[in-house]
Amino acid sequence: MANAPANGAPDINQSGSHLSANQGVISTATATRARWGILAMLFIATTINYADRATISIAGSDIASDLGLSPIEMGYIFSAFAWSYVLAQIPGGWLLDKFGSRLTYFASIFLWSTFTLLQGFVGFLTGGAAFIMLIVLRLLVGAAEAPAFPGNSRITSAWFPTHERGLAASIFNSAQYFATVAFAPLMGWMVHSYGWQSIFFFMGALGIVLAGIWLKTIFSPKQHPRVNASELRYIEEGGALVDLDNSTQQNQRVDTFKCIKELLASRMLLGVYIGQYCINSLTYFFLTWFPVYLVQERGMSILQAGFLASLPAIAGFLGGVSGGWLSDRLTKKGYSLTFARKLPIVVGMLMSTSMIACNYVDTDTLVIAIMSLAYFGKGVGALGWAVVADTSPKEAGGLSGGLFNTFGNSAGIVTPIVIGYIVHSTGSFAGALAYVGAHAVVAIVSYLCVVGEIKRITLSDSVSAPAAQ
Repeated sequence: MANAPANGAPDINQSGSHLSANQGVISTATATRARWGILAMLFIATTINYADRATISIAGSDIASDLGLSPIEMGYIFSAFAWSYVLAQIPGGWLLDKFGSRLTYFASIFLWSTFTLLQGFVGFLTGGAAFIMLIVLRLLVGAAEAPAFPGNSRITSAWFPTHERGLAASIFNSAQYFATVAFAPLMGWMVHSYGWQSIFFFMGALGIVLAGIWLKTIFSPKQHPRVNASELRYIEEGGALVDLDNSTQQNQRVDTFKCIKELLASRMLLGVYIGQYCINSLTYFFLTWFPVYLVQERGMSILQAGFLASLPAIAGFLGGVSGGWLSDRLTKKGYSLTFARKLPIVVGMLMSTSMIACNYVDTDTLVIAIMSLAYFGKGVGALGWAVVADTSPKEAGGLSGGLFNTFGNSAGIVTPIVIGYIVHSTGSFAGALAYVGAHAVVAIVSYLCVVGEIKRITLSDSVSAPAAQ
């Protein structure tokens, strides 16, 4: 009989039967589905995460007008988040491996929400002071959010077998689109009705509440109060790393710098990193400049832009779930993991190139339809986090995810600034759409010609024996 969990969960034997010290087996339990509750919480946290990132784009036109900021200055404000987000990825991944996903992620949610709320007070400043304060607070939000996606990948690796991991990763990743669907219309209405400061106050407060809920609902597989042995056996036999947060000795024996060197030496991972940079270029266009594009290039009001920006996001959400479902379906039918991950990525990126066609149409309806197709494709192809969960070494899942996200979110630094310069110098978004669409082509080339076989990395030089007790 298994030892009773420390959290007070009922004692269960290896078949999932609940036991009583005096009565023996009193019932036979079917496998629980606690992992799906964990995934639901990851989805909610990621939705708030992306909604907080998008506040600046929804408020962007009004902020620029109120504070007298140029497109180049707005480009730097839009990109400030990504500068610190990228720089904090590897430290954030180290924190996840050192202190575990639950506590590190909680601190991340609380801090990014607090800094989001504080952005509302920038409205009381003017001129250069307001510009500098926005930059500083966006930098702080970016640093605080750094552990989130590596944490998502790490938790997914611990809770989901390989044949469910594509769908699980695509669901939490698709929250970025759902965030726009759920919050862009609301935030557009709030800016219209109460001023741009209101959305920062609202979203910051919402995130602080979420941080408290996180601590009540997230646990590692062997510590969860509502998981039984049948589910544990099912996910572990399917490839889930159920002990990921239960062995601090394992985390202490990885040399961080040597591990980074080993990961960078992998041609497979370098191809994945390049692909993710390109895919995230599309993401950051939609997160930052897309609402501004609708207002400035297409002549929409901020209220219209807030609602219409949600339509491509709905398509992106559907594409994200579809891509993960298709990938797992191919795995279950016996196709290799490499084929099952690459096919949706290549097909999705081909669809994303369609956004360039917006330069050649005049009607708003066609623009939204084309952008929806492009975003649907981007969602289908956004399987990078599933690939990270498939390939990360078990000793350094957080660090591996952080390195992956460092490369991917470098696009958040480059893309907003490049688009700002393109729009400033040409007075049009035509070059910007071509620039972003070309990244989808590079992603296809990277996955087809560089990545090769997708498999889990085994560390050698960076792993040493744990210290004697």
